[in-house]
Amino acid sequence: MTVSEIDLLLQSRDASWCYERWERLPDDGNRYEVIDGVLYMSTAPSYWHQRTVGRLHQHVALPLETRGIADGVMAPVGVIMPGADPVQPDFLLIRRERASIIAGDGRIRGVPDLIAEVLSPSNPEMDTVVKRAAYARAGVPEYWIVRPSQRDVLVCSHPDASLSDYTEVRQFTADVELVSPTLPIRVPVAALFEGSGES
Repeated sequence: MTVSEIDLLLQSRDASWCYERWERLPDDGNRYEVIDGVLYMSTAPSYWHQRTVGRLHQHVALPLETRGIADGVMAPVGVIMPGADPVQPDFLLIRRERASIIAGDGRIRGVPDLIAEVLSPSNPEMDTVVKRAAYARAGVPEYWIVRPSQRDVLVCSHPDASLSDYTEVRQFTADVELVSPTLPIRVPVAALFEGSGES
């Protein structure tokens, strides 16, 4: 049985999951997310996956934090978006002027300014279809799909809730500089994959 098959088996087909039920789940090292009332569980990511997430923090978050523009956070962190969909993105940014969405309990209760997911080869549909639609419906202004196997980043912007998708998608390959359409971010794509193998 592959990891993808295991992840599929661990999805709850009970579409009545909500924030309150999610809050009562054990802190057992697994990652639980609720999208459209369906509970998804994934096991711990690989070393290469987390190394790429670390590069996002190093090359994207730290420069913005130094300039006082935004703060970056890596998973695991609970994000409660409109519709009470609790998710745990790999990486996110929140502009400093919107820091009020960080609640007293440390959870993020609102829409981050940017979310990035590092694609896992075992279950790419989760990030490219399920989460992409959920983030667009919630109004996440910018969503990055980081693809280590292709060494590129898909930057989705201009969310359209009625379409459950983004109206603009640009591909940035390893030989170019990624320029964000919504934040003052310029980063060589190759820097995000330095020293990383397969995710």
